[in-house]
Amino acid sequence: MAASILIADDDAVARRLVENMVQKCGYETIVVESGDAAIATLTAPDAPAIDGVILDLVMPGLDGMGVLAKIREAGLSVPVIVQTAHGGIDNVISAMRAGAADFVVKPVGMERLQVSLRNALNTSALKGELQRIRHSREGRLTFSDIITRAEAMAPVMRAAQKAANSSIPVLIEGESGVGKEMFARAIHGSGERKAKPFVAVNCGAIPDNLVESILFGHEKGAFTGATERHTGKFVEAHGGTLFLDEVSELPLTAQVKLLRALQEGAVEAVGGRKPVKVDVRIVSATNRKLLERVKQGHFREDLFYRLHVLPLTIPSLRARREDIPHLLRHFLARFAAEENRPITGISGEAMAHLAQLDWPGNIRQLENAVYRAVVMSDGDQLGLADFPLLTAQPHAATDIPTAPLMLEPIAAPSLVSGSEIPIAPLPLAGSLSMLTATGDVRPLEDMENEIIRFAISHYRGQMSEVARRLKIGRSTLYRKLDEAGVPGHGGKSGEETH
Repeated sequence: MAASILIADDDAVARRLVENMVQKCGYETIVVESGDAAIATLTAPDAPAIDGVILDLVMPGLDGMGVLAKIREAGLSVPVIVQTAHGGIDNVISAMRAGAADFVVKPVGMERLQVSLRNALNTSALKGELQRIRHSREGRLTFSDIITRAEAMAPVMRAAQKAANSSIPVLIEGESGVGKEMFARAIHGSGERKAKPFVAVNCGAIPDNLVESILFGHEKGAFTGATERHTGKFVEAHGGTLFLDEVSELPLTAQVKLLRALQEGAVEAVGGRKPVKVDVRIVSATNRKLLERVKQGHFREDLFYRLHVLPLTIPSLRARREDIPHLLRHFLARFAAEENRPITGISGEAMAHLAQLDWPGNIRQLENAVYRAVVMSDGDQLGLADFPLLTAQPHAATDIPTAPLMLEPIAAPSLVSGSEIPIAPLPLAGSLSMLTATGDVRPLEDMENEIIRFAISHYRGQMSEVARRLKIGRSTLYRKLDEAGVPGHGGKSGEETH
């Protein structure tokens, strides 16, 4: 998904010219005819995500300076490029003091507008990254700091925002690298406990013999090496939030004591004589299906129901590909600033390739790929050659045999080289023929097999996703493949590994 630019101008001809130029630069456009309409669009409860504004200074009613003032009053951080037919120095100074990111004189040229937009969006992305880092360190991270435009993330964001206003235990599930800790920090930073500590514990990184000591504390001399008293993470998080990352890795002995702490609201240090009352909000996370761990006997069922009060599942990056361009812009701005590199964007070819990869390491892998590319690049723009570790990866699984499908490709929009967020190609769309060559209705079984084969191809061999989208069990999916005589799908032993 390309960056979205709001254009506000009362002149219909000028408005249309700017709209065409912005679209040629590779951005999406939203057009309004007045300053009042611009503010209404920016502040509406269901307002679309807007990355930048091109604002005419001279308009009837609420003029450009008035719009800038209202943007500042509303606390919006969207970058604004002002334009006017009168390029006097007084106008420039007034607009910049009012918060404008740049100033252009009508009629603006294509190159000038493209550079202005790119610089404004890069600066905005860098400010957003710096704010996100600062909020994270200060425990003030909120949901506005999470970069997402994907529809798949909308229900997760809504549920998490509702959870933030209570003390309900939250269990965040999702693959490694999808941002589970950021969600936990946003829940803490958006609730009543935001002024209190946020304490994170990686349960999978603690040696088994130290789990109880780290979580609940220990008294001096409680065991060999306990040379001083330690309060434990529960006491550290008193009044705030305790984030138990990779909670599925806790040993069973520690699970018993954790359950008791949650039930009684008190912890007892190793070697301690009396329990200590604690008030903590529990947010836990795991990259495994915790219910499966319960069925396997590795996780206590009673503790599972204590933690699994409000489950949130964060989609993988391959299920929210429209977020990739926006994540790239933010990562690129941050690393270019940190490494003092004059890199201004990413080529359309590279963007198209990155948007089609599966990213098994999710956002963390994408972030590291951009970091490496920024450090190793020799140019002022990242290209496909700057991602050598990724260019060898296939776009989709190639070992899934598929029967010929009646596919009609949708023409992909052109890629604009050098634009900040070029438009990525659209996927193929399948069409199902209902009739045979003789005009008879095809057997239901044939059409079902064709749909399954298309789904396997469309979801790149990810059998769990195929089964979920077709709303059938995975065992049913494998059985239908066996009945259809599809070779090489591998049955249950051939599940996706990425």
